[in-house]
Amino acid sequence: MTDTVAYLDAHRERNLEELFDFLRIPSVSAKSDHDAETARAANWLADRMREAGLGAEVLPTDGHPVVLGEWREAGPDAPTILIYGHYDVQPAEPLELWSSPAFEPEIRDGRVYARGSADDKGQLYMHVKAIQALLETTGSLPANVVVVAEGEEEVGSPNLVPFVERMRDRLAADVVVISDSAMFAPGQPSLLFSLRGLAYVEVHVSAAKGDLHSGAYGGAVPNPATELARMLTTLHDAAGRIAIPGFYDDVVEWSEETRSAIRALDFDEEEFRAGVGSPGLHGEAGYSTLERLWIRPTCEVNGLLSGWTGEGAKTVLPAKAMAKVSFRLVPDQSPARVAELMEAHLREVAPPWVRVEVKELHGGNPWKADPSGPLFEAASVALEEAFGRAPVIVGEGGSIPIVGDFERILGCPALLVGFALPGCNMHAPDEWFTVENYERGTTSLCRLYGELAERLGSAG
Repeated sequence: MTDTVAYLDAHRERNLEELFDFLRIPSVSAKSDHDAETARAANWLADRMREAGLGAEVLPTDGHPVVLGEWREAGPDAPTILIYGHYDVQPAEPLELWSSPAFEPEIRDGRVYARGSADDKGQLYMHVKAIQALLETTGSLPANVVVVAEGEEEVGSPNLVPFVERMRDRLAADVVVISDSAMFAPGQPSLLFSLRGLAYVEVHVSAAKGDLHSGAYGGAVPNPATELARMLTTLHDAAGRIAIPGFYDDVVEWSEETRSAIRALDFDEEEFRAGVGSPGLHGEAGYSTLERLWIRPTCEVNGLLSGWTGEGAKTVLPAKAMAKVSFRLVPDQSPARVAELMEAHLREVAPPWVRVEVKELHGGNPWKADPSGPLFEAASVALEEAFGRAPVIVGEGGSIPIVGDFERILGCPALLVGFALPGCNMHAPDEWFTVENYERGTTSLCRLYGELAERLGSAG
């Protein structure tokens, strides 16, 4: 590793400038007017993979393409590491809230500010540079490596699962490594042991055939906005628990060992509260803030729409009302089952004088890992060497549905090791990624591949 570390140090400016070139491409998958730029990002990445020593192809899907890089010279008996990331990014709007242009990377106080710097171009490109450093200094990799970089993660990965199923044999691996998450704190490397899943529904309540004058009809014709508000208040009880019958039936309770490990983390709830700017924190009784974020399910109203919301007064009795509601799920809940329970509950509490429609919009399964296995041992060694501290095991409140899909389709475990930091503004203006983590993280990945190969080889 000494030569590899020296190589990375000697090429640090070049590696950073290449990342800047990647970040300058506005590969916004959600906006069709950026389709050409998203395609350009895929081709740019494939070219850099080839320069790194990988065979690379840009493979079409029904949407944006997948970039597939491969190095298989370790031989058929060696383990295979599949690396996943995405080259698409969120829209940069609102542009006026950026301190510098979103697609013109700028370093301030040791941070690279640009859309995609943390999510996920910076973290994905670290793997490319780690592979290149190993091949340039040792002429080989300790395992066969496959890199899958998609261009639709920010729009829900609609074409990735069909791609993985279609390419199942070619993508066969012993482990999937994903860097698309954050460390617990600056200087504190982390490994993810859980991801919450997602169930997302849209609720429509209607009554009259059109909006009515609230003076001429109010008090005699039902108000969908009022009735929807009443229905939404039945989703939780006074203790913050979700009150939908059957909701907790499939929830797997975490061990006291896991809960104790979470409570032992150096987490300042007051600092967290101040950071979000809320007068106070609230959630399910009996659980700490981190437990609520990582290992407990939630139900949140994400949006409400009804009646007149413009400037000034308009005395209208709305004909319809709509709410968007999302659930964060934990093992072993399923999105389809939760959506089904939600619809049954709303129909039970809805009054007979309104119509109710529930639309299921999106879903993803939760994920849970065994933090005591060889994958975590391998990552712990690599991260401690690079950062000088042993990693802590953390959860993630958000969802990365493809993690469970990879495990299900390929039949191999996933290892999530991320290098962003809390507050890095993923999906928000002024997204940033530290230069230090870009460099140290790349070094740790070089060591990680070898540690994984050793343990997976022994297991095989």
